[in-house]
Amino acid sequence: MAILAAVYHLTHYKYDRPVVLGPQVIRLQPAPHSRTKVLSHSLKVGPANHFVNLQQDPYGNFLARFVFPEPVTELKIEVDLVADMTVYNPFDFFVEPSAETFPFEYPEEIRDDLTIYRTPEPAGPLLEAFLKTLARHPTNTVNFVVDLNARLQREIAYIVRMETGVFSPEETLAAGKGSCRDSSWLLVQILRNLGIAARFVSGYLIQLKPDLVALDGPPGTATDFTDLHAWCEVYLPGAGWIGFDPTSGLLTGESHVPLAATPHFRNAAPISGMASFANVEFGFDMRVDRIAEHPRITKPFSDESWQALDALGVQVDAALQAGDVRLTMGGEPTFVSIDDFEAAEWNTAAVGPTKREKADALIRRLRERFAPGGFLHYGQGKWYPGESLPRWTFSLYWRTDGEPVWSDPSLIAHEKSEADVGPKQAEGLLTAIADELGIDNTMVSEAYEDQAEWLLKEGK
Repeated sequence: MAILAAVYHLTHYKYDRPVVLGPQVIRLQPAPHSRTKVLSHSLKVGPANHFVNLQQDPYGNFLARFVFPEPVTELKIEVDLVADMTVYNPFDFFVEPSAETFPFEYPEEIRDDLTIYRTPEPAGPLLEAFLKTLARHPTNTVNFVVDLNARLQREIAYIVRMETGVFSPEETLAAGKGSCRDSSWLLVQILRNLGIAARFVSGYLIQLKPDLVALDGPPGTATDFTDLHAWCEVYLPGAGWIGFDPTSGLLTGESHVPLAATPHFRNAAPISGMASFANVEFGFDMRVDRIAEHPRITKPFSDESWQALDALGVQVDAALQAGDVRLTMGGEPTFVSIDDFEAAEWNTAAVGPTKREKADALIRRLRERFAPGGFLHYGQGKWYPGESLPRWTFSLYWRTDGEPVWSDPSLIAHEKSEADVGPKQAEGLLTAIADELGIDNTMVSEAYEDQAEWLLKEGK
């Protein structure tokens, strides 16, 4: 089961005199096409003396039109919603074969319907120059749009911009920075100039602190938060409208809750309407709370449960120590590279281009952590019945009394080192060891593997 997130959104205007409000159009109800399931939603508007009509605009978005028959001294808008934050795969869609390769043509039966989403505004010189940098040779459509979205994230720095309005593509490109709505409108115009249907989307962004810190890529938010956000949606035959967020450079996911998706940003404003002149005190608040949080793989227990388990573990350790109980753990942990876990060396092959190097790094880190005076030994491991060759093993030995066995780990060659050693160096080392132990040097002898014997065994 997923996390249920409760969002509270307050917009509050206080006027220093009674004002006449024109019709106020509010687009703060999740859009019908939201892939994030919204379990409940409420909209509360004050003053209470008003008329309201619930409507849908020409693009299918929900809107509420409020009319205030008398002058007011405040306008207060409150939204409460509960979203099911079940994670979904944003790439879980199918693209028609006719549109798999860019450039492509939309089917004739929907081409006219998409005209408004494919007609760009006149392009300025900066946008024209940007468009010339885009390769037009045939390429995978999804990869093309994903790369374009990621490029905008790299080249257009994100800023928080409190003033109203949206930058034109020329302004955003000239500044090299913009708000989420600026970069999203830029992406819409770029796609339309390429013949791809795109629309502007406003909505809520619900960011929850991840259970685990990512090993690579962005670490995510440090705290739970929510805010109004903007992104772009692209129409791909077979897949439908797919969300792309140029602020993050990623596809939209369960954290994106659309409120309005329109051909132009003017029709996607969360609140629009006129008011007579007055000095205004503006209040704004957004917060998100986890109202239900079920056990999951990345967080099987609550913080309170973890604390109770840790406390119990301390008690168990104390009881075992008091009873002089010694515990050992058998079994062999299996380590697999996170970078290329499907390669043969992590599945079937004994060695490969990186396995021994990573094993070398791991055993040295274990030495630093558990046995700084330990001795590293790289040699033959277990030889299982039925296997033609023994396993290889990297071993670590240390004394339980803390006395060092080996002081200088740099004398153990790293796997990738270019140490020029051979039989002569091995003979010299063994001879020196024999002298140190008072053993006759004649006891040092060469050893050879009988290749013929193994050829016979393999032949049988």
